[in-house]
Amino acid sequence: MTNKILKIRKELLNMQSLIVDNKKFDGKPLSEFLYFNFNGLTKNTLFKALRKKDIRINDVKVKENKLIYLGDKITVYIIDNLLYKNIIIEKVYEDDNILVVNKPNDLEVTGNNSLTSVLEKEYSYISPCHRLDRNTTGVVLFAKNEESLNILLNKFKNHEIEKHYLAKVYGIPKVNFLKLKAYLFKDNKKSLVYISDAPKKGYVPIETSFTVLEKNIKENYSILDIELHTGRTHQIRAHLAHIGFPIIGDGKYGINEINKKFGCKTQELCSYSLKFSFTSDAGILNYLNNKKIALKKELLFQ
Repeated sequence: MTNKILKIRKELLNMQSLIVDNKKFDGKPLSEFLYFNFNGLTKNTLFKALRKKDIRINDVKVKENKLIYLGDKITVYIIDNLLYKNIIIEKVYEDDNILVVNKPNDLEVTGNNSLTSVLEKEYSYISPCHRLDRNTTGVVLFAKNEESLNILLNKFKNHEIEKHYLAKVYGIPKVNFLKLKAYLFKDNKKSLVYISDAPKKGYVPIETSFTVLEKNIKENYSILDIELHTGRTHQIRAHLAHIGFPIIGDGKYGINEINKKFGCKTQELCSYSLKFSFTSDAGILNYLNNKKIALKKELLFQ
C-alpha cells in the first residue's frame, strides 16, 4: 500500500528531465546545476526533495547533493510552482515582424527556463537576434518570423544596428569620451574572457566606446553610455575592468570590496537602446530604418 501511495504522489508531481551539456557543470554539485536551471528553486525545497528521493541521476534515486558530470541525465519530481518564478516580461515595442522586451536580471536569453522559453508560450514563432548576459538587464530584440530573423542577423553582422548600454562603474575617467581597441580571449572552461592591449594567438579584436554621462566625485563612480562596435562575450565588463573602471556589482570582473560598499550583488549594466541604422536594403523591415527603441535612462540605477 505504501509503495502504491508513493507512486501516485510522484505521478501528481511535475517531472522535469535535463541533460548536463555545459562543461561548467562537469564535476560540480547537483545543486549548482539545478539552481542555474530553475530560478525559483530554494535550498529548502531542494534538500526536501533529496530526502524524499524525488531527484534522480541517470534514473538512479539520490538523497545527497552528489557531483554530476557531462552527459548525466537529471530528473526532478517537483511541482513547477516550486521550480520557477512567475516571470513578467515588459514589452517595449512590437509590430508584425519584431518584438523588443526589457529582460530582467537573473534570466538567460535562451535555454531552459529562459526569456525565449517564456515568450514561446505566447508566440508561435519567436527567435532572439542577439544575447545579453544572465545578469545584464535591458532591451532584447526578437524576430517574429524567419524572414525578419535572417534580415536582422545580417544587419547585426554588418553593424547596421547600434546597441547602447548604461553602466555604473567605479572610478572617474579623465576624458568624457573614449574609443577603446583591444583583443579578447575566451576561456570556455573557466567561463572567463581575458583582455590584451596587443594581439596574441587566439585573441580576437574588440572595440568599445564610452561617453561619461554622470560623475559622482564624493562616491567615486561614473555613469557611462557605452556603444558596442563588436559583440564578444563579456566584452563590456572585461574591457572596462581592464582599463581600471570595473562595473559595480560585477562578481566576475569587478572588485568584491567595492561591490559590498555599494550593496550590489549583480552588475549595474543595462542594454538601454537599439537604433536601426540601415545602410543597405532591409526588405520587409525597411520601415524600421532610423528608428530608435530605448528605455528611460532616468529610471535606471536608482
